[in-house]
Amino acid sequence: MKYMMLIHQGTAATPQDPEAWASLSADEQQAVGAAYGRINQTRGVTPGLGLQSPETATTVRVEGGQTLATDGPFVSVKEALGGYFIFEAADLDAAIELAATVPAAAMGGAVEVRPIMEW
Repeated sequence: MKYMMLIHQGTAATPQDPEAWASLSADEQQAVGAAYGRINQTRGVTPGLGLQSPETATTVRVEGGQTLATDGPFVSVKEALGGYFIFEAADLDAAIELAATVPAAAMGGAVEVRPIMEW
């Protein structure tokens, strides 16, 4: 089964937030980069991409046949989606095991594991 791993940054320091990222030591920054590198090399992982901050987003809705575009998702920082990847795993337990290695999960964020619908 394929799973989408949605990385919620929460309070995790990321390069997109230079102040927070600078609060990490060089060793911590390298460890974060190495962890994501290992995840991307894991068999069954299709690397995704990081996302820019929520302030850069546009939310689209259609109401009464009219397309409405508004700035941002207006989420709190703990809800902000920071990136994603796809993992083809034997079962949910394997997906959870990999999700636990995502640095954001241990640094104030979370990883949402969601099965992908196969059509």
